[in-house]
Amino acid sequence: MHFNYIPRLMQITVCKSKIHRATITGGDTGYVGSITIDSDLVKQADMVRYERVQICNVTNGERFETYIIPGEAGKGEIILNGAAARRGLPGDIVIIIAYGIIEKDEAEGHQPVVVHVDANNRPVKI
Repeated sequence: MHFNYIPRLMQITVCKSKIHRATITGGDTGYVGSITIDSDLVKQADMVRYERVQICNVTNGERFETYIIPGEAGKGEIILNGAAARRGLPGDIVIIIAYGIIEKDEAEGHQPVVVHVDANNRPVKI
């Protein structure tokens, strides 16, 4: 019996965008949940309100997921809310990653949006 291989389209999950080495500025365990991110950073990183993100805490090794609430523009705030507030403290360094799904054959040329920030969460060029 001879089988003909029929290639199938396959989708994969890739890093869509990230905010690299941001500094946590606050926490609020009483808030319903999420991470508040300066809305200027949200836009620059091609992220949107309520988008699921992974938070990688460089300071303590924690990795967890939550969703974005855009904060006030220009304030540089990165605030962990709800249960997430127990995963990091003000001053901790985090990487905030948003993922997207693309066709596997598009992955070769894919480039994520990467926003590098300084200690005050202001974008810097690398």
